[in-house]
Amino acid sequence: MTQHVQGQGATGQVTVCVYCASRPVPERYVRLAGEVGAGIAERGWKLVSGGGRVSMMGEVARAARSGGARTVGVIPRELVDREVADTEADELLVVDTMRERKGLMDAHATAFLALPGGIGTCEELFEVWTSRYIGMHTKPVVLLDPDGHYRGLLDWTRELVESGFASRGSLDALTVVEDVDSALRACSG
Repeated sequence: MTQHVQGQGATGQVTVCVYCASRPVPERYVRLAGEVGAGIAERGWKLVSGGGRVSMMGEVARAARSGGARTVGVIPRELVDREVADTEADELLVVDTMRERKGLMDAHATAFLALPGGIGTCEELFEVWTSRYIGMHTKPVVLLDPDGHYRGLLDWTRELVESGFASRGSLDALTVVEDVDSALRACSG
């Protein structure tokens, strides 16, 4: 069951779902999240995030709102206290499960952007990447990797192609970039 914590407004033309860390990380990654949020706002876009107000997740939302972007956070009830829910979001959706969280984030988004993160970020990225590859959606799926954070993961996916466990087309369904401007350009289609 979804609980709407704050009011719902009009949908923007581009709505970027950003996946990123919600735990303490090096400050350079928090700054990167802020740059992404500011870039979303500069373009007049909307942000969808995991609904937390700490670390990268909180910073992308704060920066987007500071620039005038509308923000939607989607957070499972179980994580409201643990991730310190972003009660400043224009719309905060509190859901019962992680699956419901991802479904609502997907439904609100016109593009997906993964920043450096951990296993949760990877899990979210792989789900939208896979669903794009198999034709369940045509929304851009973008990986922003400015410093090689995902190098090992990307090497592994190329090895999957070489060993026959994945097709070259599956890799083509993901856009990998190294800077914020390129990432946001890729999100616009």
